[in-house]
Amino acid sequence: MKKVEDLLCNIPIPKMAKVRQNFFAPEIEDTALAVHTAIKTAGVLSRIKRGDRVAIAVGSRGVADIPILVREVVNAVKAVGGEPFIVPAMGSHGGATAAGQVEVLEHLGVTEQSAGAPIRSSMEVVEIGRLPKGLPVFTDKLAYQSDKIIVINRIKPHTAFSGPIESGLMKMVTIGLGKHKGADAAHAYGFKFMAEHVPEMAKIALSKLPIIFGLASIENAYDRPAKIIAVPAEDMQHVEPQLLLDAKSFMPRLLFDPIDVLIVDEVGKDISGSGMDPNITGRFNTPYVQSKAPAISRIVVLGLTEKTQGNALGIGPADVITRKLFDEIDWEKGYMNAFTSTVLTPVKVPMFLPTETLAVQAAVRTCNAFDMRQVRMVRIKNTLELKHIWISESMLPDALNSNDIDVISEPVVMQFS
Repeated sequence: MKKVEDLLCNIPIPKMAKVRQNFFAPEIEDTALAVHTAIKTAGVLSRIKRGDRVAIAVGSRGVADIPILVREVVNAVKAVGGEPFIVPAMGSHGGATAAGQVEVLEHLGVTEQSAGAPIRSSMEVVEIGRLPKGLPVFTDKLAYQSDKIIVINRIKPHTAFSGPIESGLMKMVTIGLGKHKGADAAHAYGFKFMAEHVPEMAKIALSKLPIIFGLASIENAYDRPAKIIAVPAEDMQHVEPQLLLDAKSFMPRLLFDPIDVLIVDEVGKDISGSGMDPNITGRFNTPYVQSKAPAISRIVVLGLTEKTQGNALGIGPADVITRKLFDEIDWEKGYMNAFTSTVLTPVKVPMFLPTETLAVQAAVRTCNAFDMRQVRMVRIKNTLELKHIWISESMLPDALNSNDIDVISEPVVMQFS
């Protein structure tokens, strides 16, 4: 690497200032109370009879206050005499193993102790129907054998397709509860048909399974609950499209455009299903998404989150990573996700360099800025946390001229390893 280091050692890294991006961000003050209010408003608890075994489906996504959501749904079920248990509903995540999916829940803060209910994890599924095209619809065997089912999930834009229904309750019913086989089936024809297949498969599941309602959360731009809604099973396909529009209106974004170099401190499956959310970066893995993301020339990723446990799915769209990140990769986990989704771009390996400094310098060197000393550089922790970000000195005029951005520090020299 000596030739590389010699080439990059004099590439300038600009001083950067910390700024605050301001978004319209309604927030629920008491999540537990909001859960019970939503359930009461929907009038769905009367569907549970005393002694009913109630499967509560919980996914692998990073959902704000997910331990509270799960705990309070458990409490609501117990209050009417039901016997709740937790079922991991996360397709092939967790290495597509029963133990791995329990481990994913644990890393999200959902345990038997926190939930007040047992966790029953299995990869066994039951085929419950087929689409006209022949695609099978599977569901978790334990949930299938229960008396009632409740699903919990966040409503948000998908990272690989656009449609009236994207990530949310309907997707949880099909792909989440479908486990590895169900996820494989849903992805069999690729994301080109996902906007069509998810609702079709969900309709079959809703007609064959004892699902009584879904608890949906919508998060604000600062990754906090903005709305919590209980949706009766029969209303899901009609209600979810409007909830998705609400979710999209609350999404954070980078308020600068264009950007020469974007530095992302961490990526991970707990941040986004794609590691780093392409709705923020504009680096989508498929051509089936409509986006208004800024133009970004180069993306540098410095590390993985602890909770992703080595799953580096999402580094593919980056341009440069560090050797440290490369050494932390659990290849099998990312490959299993890629095989399920049938999209290989997320697990491709970008250029990787020995240090963070060299990685950033490589991005500056290749970003085609007219003047590298005036490079437009942005640094974020991850694609979920966009309230406080760092911008290069050359971007300060943009910040000072915006009503939605506050400059909160003087430019300083960035510290990289």
